[in-house]
Amino acid sequence: MMLAGWGRYPHAECRVIAARSAGEALATVGAESSLIARGNGRAYGDAALNPAATLDLRRSDRFLAFDESTGVLAAEAGVLLADMLDCLVPRGWFPLVTPGTKYVTLGGMLAADVHGKNHHKAGAIGDHVESLDLALADGSVVRCSRHENAQLFAATLGGMGLTGVILSARLKLMPIETAYIRQETLRARNLDEIMALFEATRDWTYTVAWMDCLARGRDVGRALLFRGEHARRDELPTRQQAAPLTVQARRPRTMPLDLPAAALNRWSVAVFNRLYYRRSRLGTAIADYNRFFYPLDSIHDWNRLYGRGGFVQYQCVLPKAASRAGLSALLARIATAGAGSFLSVLKLLGPGRGMLSFPMEGYTLALDFRADAANLALLTELDAIVAAHGGRVYLAKDARIAAADFRRGYAGIDEFAAVRAMVDPRRKFASLQSQRLGL
Repeated sequence: MMLAGWGRYPHAECRVIAARSAGEALATVGAESSLIARGNGRAYGDAALNPAATLDLRRSDRFLAFDESTGVLAAEAGVLLADMLDCLVPRGWFPLVTPGTKYVTLGGMLAADVHGKNHHKAGAIGDHVESLDLALADGSVVRCSRHENAQLFAATLGGMGLTGVILSARLKLMPIETAYIRQETLRARNLDEIMALFEATRDWTYTVAWMDCLARGRDVGRALLFRGEHARRDELPTRQQAAPLTVQARRPRTMPLDLPAAALNRWSVAVFNRLYYRRSRLGTAIADYNRFFYPLDSIHDWNRLYGRGGFVQYQCVLPKAASRAGLSALLARIATAGAGSFLSVLKLLGPGRGMLSFPMEGYTLALDFRADAANLALLTELDAIVAAHGGRVYLAKDARIAAADFRRGYAGIDEFAAVRAMVDPRRKFASLQSQRLGL
């Protein structure tokens, strides 16, 4: 069937094999000479596309065990984060790290080593994985953790499925008193102000900023900072205190059609950004966890906003010392091109782990661009700016970076290649992305 990532660019005709269990997954690994595992298809580009064989793990989705005394969940790789939340939030548990969508699988989160709004305090999801079971190219299954097959464990977290097929994992969760977040919204007039706010907010658990990427002059980098903490029961409105772990179900809206390309242009984006910046309500509010962590999940198929040709999400991270200069250069080039994005997100990250895991200590900027020739050429220019400032791009979002530009950003790539050569010397596990990047 024809497959694509969440960005709907690029497309590839892939032979899809569905696995309902670890046994079926192992049988597929043994039978195929080239394959890649795929979860719910929320990697944005070509990381989960292999025309020869794409192993669909969505039906391998059982909860295996949950220890109420330790908060450790054991589950198969195809379990959706949405199902974890539906099951465990009412019991008073929440993931220590969550990405910006709940429609991702456990295996996909580990393969991308996803981070959230709290990386500066909690690290990436791999920091909270007790162990994982990995199917290797020779058909064997090994358990990996910080104490057992430690190098393979480190290479698999962020390794984009290239070390093997994650079959199941044990993930640590944290207790919560309510299903709500105490959120505070602040306004920053420019890049210096938003970076100062991030630094002044380091003690908050969750921080993220929306940024107007088309602002110019003294307004470059103007932004709204959203910071949050898990709310205590006594912080909730009276009507919610009776059932603090229950949130009101909302019917999601659906994007019914692909918007025409002309609908998304520098003028429409500029108007939206200006209104959003000026009219957003500042101050403190109580928001349920869906509103705070997963606002875009309230619109099914929101990726259709960018038209039938799809879009590319460009996410980079810059070292702390170079972040001010690097962000200024990126924003200036984007504004000059007029290639605005509705979704421009800035976060502060803590120290990273190495190999192919994305985070490093510094600032990460994520933006969406319609996948057309002009924007793809612009992104190549952004790659050069990121490389010049010692940064790198996120493989889970990538659909087009050149191999040389990618390699400059990852100092641990040789270590990753050595581990992979030991467990998969014939590169059985491969994707269009890995082939494009020479991994």
